[in-house]
Amino acid sequence: MGRLIGRRLLSLIFVIFSITFLTFIVGYLAPGDPILVLMGPRRDPQVYNNLRHLYGLDQPWYQQYFNYVGGLLRGHLGISYRYQNRTVNDILGNGVWVSIQLGGTALLVSLLLGIPAGVFSALHQDSWLDRLNMALMLALFSIPSFVLIPILRAVNFFALYQHGLPSLPAAGWGQADNWVMPILVLAAANVGYIARLMRSSMLEVLSQDYMQTARAKGLTQRRTIYVHGLRNALLPVATVIGPALAFLVTGAFVVESLFAIPGIGFIGVQAIGQRDYPVIQGVTVLLAVAVVVMNLVTDMAYIFLDPRIGAEEGA
Repeated sequence: MGRLIGRRLLSLIFVIFSITFLTFIVGYLAPGDPILVLMGPRRDPQVYNNLRHLYGLDQPWYQQYFNYVGGLLRGHLGISYRYQNRTVNDILGNGVWVSIQLGGTALLVSLLLGIPAGVFSALHQDSWLDRLNMALMLALFSIPSFVLIPILRAVNFFALYQHGLPSLPAAGWGQADNWVMPILVLAAANVGYIARLMRSSMLEVLSQDYMQTARAKGLTQRRTIYVHGLRNALLPVATVIGPALAFLVTGAFVVESLFAIPGIGFIGVQAIGQRDYPVIQGVTVLLAVAVVVMNLVTDMAYIFLDPRIGAEEGA
């Protein structure tokens, strides 16, 4: 187990190093001069040279990269081009917590809704309930978030003005009501995917010999399914938590922008329009590290659910 975790950590370090290099190179080779954008119509050559020196842009690219990595190792993500004298850490500070709340809650909702929906369909295999449930899950998985958002807003509008029901805020963050629509939009596709995967996995488990043996010993169906079957059926679901988080990360850019949620996705979109490369690099590195770490946690959870995998890989 220890050797396996060590190998995973080494691969994690290599992946993060590669991400920082690619992120830096993309920013370095991007067209346009961020200092000219920062200065606007004022093009004083002395001020221009001073700003380039301040941000280290007058140094060779490799020296800039070493400075960038050195800052990352100290936990320093750089200084914003757009907001002078403000560090990227300061700009992203509140946004990170907002994105963690949004993404973490959406992932939890995906699991709490997707797993029971998949088990329900497996237990009612080929019935009209199964077909209706899987059709709904397929629709949730297929509808893009930018299409689902206006649908939910239309339903919200209809509920308010036609039936007098309470209305949900269409934008913003902070109050409990602000959480409902963004989380539903962000979790929808993962709910559909997890439910369909859970159904297939549960059907496979239900056909195994040990499940038949458990029933033959007189165990109730509930105990057979939820004690002996569910843990093994969860193995494939555990492997997709990392990719599910990656999907939430990419979807957060759309959801945070359209709902005006001040997370790092929203900040990143603004930084792209402003050519604020240190902020863009900071957002990219933070999101990449989050996905890589979550994949590591997923691997560990998979080994916990099936210790034989850890024994085989650690051998």
